[in-house]
Amino acid sequence: MSATVVPAKPSRARSPITAFTAAWASQIGISVAFIAVWLAFIIGAPSTFLGDRIYLAFAQSTPYFAIIAVFLTMVIIAGDIDLSFTSEMSLSMVGFIFAWKATGSVELGVAAALFVGALCGLFNGLMVTLLGIPSLVVTIGTQFLFLGLALVLVNGKSYSLVDTTSSISYGLLAGKVGTIPIQFFWLLVLAVVAWVLLNRHRLGQNAYVVGDNPQAAQLMGIPIRSTRITLFVLTGMSAAVAALMIALSLTNYYPNLGSSYLMPTLAAVFVGGTSVFGGRGSIYGTFLGAFMIGGIQAGIVAVGLTDYYTGAIYGAVILISVSVHAVIQRRFE
Repeated sequence: MSATVVPAKPSRARSPITAFTAAWASQIGISVAFIAVWLAFIIGAPSTFLGDRIYLAFAQSTPYFAIIAVFLTMVIIAGDIDLSFTSEMSLSMVGFIFAWKATGSVELGVAAALFVGALCGLFNGLMVTLLGIPSLVVTIGTQFLFLGLALVLVNGKSYSLVDTTSSISYGLLAGKVGTIPIQFFWLLVLAVVAWVLLNRHRLGQNAYVVGDNPQAAQLMGIPIRSTRITLFVLTGMSAAVAALMIALSLTNYYPNLGSSYLMPTLAAVFVGGTSVFGGRGSIYGTFLGAFMIGGIQAGIVAVGLTDYYTGAIYGAVILISVSVHAVIQRRFE
C-alpha cells in the first residue's frame, strides 16, 4: 500500500507594499521620526521653525558632526566603533598649525591636517586588526592619547587663525554660497561620496559582510583587515575636515576643539538606524539623524523650555528611535 502524498501548501507571496516596507524598513522609520520631530517643533514654535534663519544656522552647525557621522556609520556597519574622533579633530589641527606656521601656506596646513587625521585612523585600524583588541577599548585609549599629544605639542595654547581669512582654503571651508554656509554643501558632497562607497563600491559591500558575519567574510576571501583599516582612515580624515571647518569659521584653534561633538555624532548614527552590532545601517538614516539631533537643542529653547532639558530629550529620542528601528526590523525581517 503506497503512502498518501500530501501536497505542500504554496507559500504566500508578499505584496509589493510589504516587500518594499521590508527592504526599506529602517529608512522609513527614520523618515517618520524626522517628520514627527519637526512637526512638533513647528507646532511648538511656529515663528522660529517657519522662518529661514534657523535653517541657515542648522546648515552651518550640523555639518560639523554630520560629516564625521556618515563615515563613522561605515565603521560601525563593519562591526567596529571609533570614539577617538574628537581627539583626532584636535590633533589634526595641530598638524595644520605647525605646517601653516612653518610655510605660511594655509593650503599646506590643510593637507597636513588631512594627513594627520589619516594617520590617526591608520593607527586605530592597525591596533584593532593586528593586535586583535576590541575597537571600543582601542579608541577609548587613543581618545586620551591623541588629545594628550595635541596638548603637549601646543602647550595647551590656542592659536588665532585670523590671518587665514584671505586664503582660498578659508573660502572653500568656511565661506558662503549666497546666504547658505558652504559647510552644508560639503556635507551633501561627502554624504554622497559615503553613500557611493557604501552602496556602489566593494568597500561598502565588504563592510556589510564583515559586520554581519566575520566568519563568512573570511571564507569568502574578503580582505577583512584592509577593509576595517580603510574605514578607520576615512573616519580620521573626516574628523580633520570637520575640525578645519570649525577652526576656520571661528578663526581660532583651541585644544579641546572637538570635545562637544562626541554625543551628537554617535546619536546621529544610532538614531539613523545603524545597528551597534554591525551589518546594518544607512547613510540616509545618519543624514536625517544628524539634523534631528542638530535641531533638538534649538527646538527645546524655541518652545520655551530651559537648556537643562537637552540631555534628557537627547536620551529619550535615542532610545525611542532605536526601539522603533528594532520593532520595525523584527516585524518585516
